[in-house]
Amino acid sequence: MPFVKEKFHVKQTMPAFLFVMRTFDLTQAQAQRLVCKGRLLINGESIYNPGAKLEPGTVEVVYFVPQSQGRKPLFQTKDFMVFEKPSGILVHPNTMSTPYSMLDEIRSLHGENANAVHRIDMETSGLLLASKHKKAENFLKSSFERKAIQKSYLAWVDGKVEKPFFVDMPIKVNNDYSECKHKVFIDTTGKHAHTDFKPLLYDKTLDATLLACYPITGRTHQIRVHLFHVKHPILGDPIYGTTFETANAYLDGTLSPEERFEQTGATRLMLHAQTLQFPYGATYFIESKENFAGMRGEICPREKRKFNK
Repeated sequence: MPFVKEKFHVKQTMPAFLFVMRTFDLTQAQAQRLVCKGRLLINGESIYNPGAKLEPGTVEVVYFVPQSQGRKPLFQTKDFMVFEKPSGILVHPNTMSTPYSMLDEIRSLHGENANAVHRIDMETSGLLLASKHKKAENFLKSSFERKAIQKSYLAWVDGKVEKPFFVDMPIKVNNDYSECKHKVFIDTTGKHAHTDFKPLLYDKTLDATLLACYPITGRTHQIRVHLFHVKHPILGDPIYGTTFETANAYLDGTLSPEERFEQTGATRLMLHAQTLQFPYGATYFIESKENFAGMRGEICPREKRKFNK
């Protein structure tokens, strides 16, 4: 498990953040964040005030120790690296009990200051961009904010799509999960969202189309909810395009692989981050080497799959 709890001895009175800075060789901001997350404990109780005075004695600190599984970058420079993230793996640990995430590989290779600079859903596979140091992280994150980084995805969707199309529908965050497990939904009061789509391949036997997806904006679950809106849900999507009961079972961790296969149409979310293009001195264009188009074996036969479109 990448988070460990270790005891340390405080030799003299000092602010909590300063003790963490000196013990772990962190910047002040990094040390303050660690304390604010409750990872510094006295007598088993977390303290959350970075300026709190620590008296001489024993404290405990919970901190991240990366544990690599040997994944190497697809491409790298002295400033950044690009990984092929598998489906089913988080980018960052979402709790201290998360057994493994891509952050394990990123920090194993380049230390505490290396970080992922954007997020990909756990179920989505494909290209993940990570910085090797804080200067690169700040530049790349600001590039995403300025829309200087273009991304494209591939998706296997239910049904036949014959022509290119776009969806220009606003997306709103869902604050009530009592009747719908969708994280976001289409709503006129939501934020502007635009995605372009282009059909690449139709498999008649599976009644499934491979689409190239070009998100112009970057809203949460944008591609997923836009395709659900036009009644071509992404195969394997356990949230959009399935029933409330199936989505709830997935979120509770009680959906069996067999139920997942038939109720959502695939063993996994059939969405893949295919390309990245961005300036960093030179202009980089990076394409995934995974044969996502060939992953048809992950898709449930048409006559067995069940949808709530």
